[in-house]
Amino acid sequence: MATPTAFTIPVLAVVGPGLIGGSLAAALKQAGCVGRVLGVSRQVSTTHHALQLGLIDEIVDITTAAQRADIIVLATPVGATRSLLQQIKPHLQPHTLITDAGSTKADVLRAATEVLGGQIGQFIPGHPIAGAEKAGPEAALADLYRNRIVILTPHKETAPSAKAKIIQLWEQCGARVMLMSAEEHDRVLASISHVPHFLSSVFMWQVASAADADVRLHVAGSGFRDFTRIAAGSAEVWRDIFLSNRAAVLSELKQVRAAFEQAETALLESDGTALYEFLEKAALARRLWGSRSGLE
Repeated sequence: MATPTAFTIPVLAVVGPGLIGGSLAAALKQAGCVGRVLGVSRQVSTTHHALQLGLIDEIVDITTAAQRADIIVLATPVGATRSLLQQIKPHLQPHTLITDAGSTKADVLRAATEVLGGQIGQFIPGHPIAGAEKAGPEAALADLYRNRIVILTPHKETAPSAKAKIIQLWEQCGARVMLMSAEEHDRVLASISHVPHFLSSVFMWQVASAADADVRLHVAGSGFRDFTRIAAGSAEVWRDIFLSNRAAVLSELKQVRAAFEQAETALLESDGTALYEFLEKAALARRLWGSRSGLE
């Protein structure tokens, strides 16, 4: 049995107790710092499965969650944020904090500001840099966030005490918390998360659409597997991410296109030296990142 910690959440509400929300609940339960976990989902099967797995203790609707919870975590596609906050606002208690786990932050903060108005200080945007190809409560892992980065984007209305509580929430999961602005988050994540998924999906679409797709996929090996792994993610989730962070993604794609054209020109001109230097710079950068991050 987990040993109780000084930091406690009497009642936690997880809206979307799948991989991300379910893993958060499992980690906090394992840390012994949460009393009761309420589960909310538009899909009945999700909350029932989460209840069976012990990730949540009770199934409730969004109104009940807003009335009872001390902290509400929105672990849903970013496109659902505005609607959820609109449902929460009339029932939001003065002491309750809301955070999210969405992959974009400027649009989420904008929606929260418009919906919550004077209660915006109760909302602290967040984004755990963790995940997996599998989804749903059955994919939840208590150690999913251990040694992973969680980015929080507090704003000018964020009280120091509220920020401290959400930092503690993630630290209890074993995560390392970083603070940055919503705009910086979206710019950085467009480069190292959103554009890679976009490129992987475009490539996978091209292969799957070829006349001889069956043959290509039959002989595909580990390199193909690694490059296309992230393309297997939820289409709903990634559609919302691309649209909500559209400007930053388009900006990054322009830079990717310029790099692509540089490499393509070297190949067109049979310029072995230029092609080697391009590939070597990429290889060295990848090796250095791998050795520093431990994610080789």
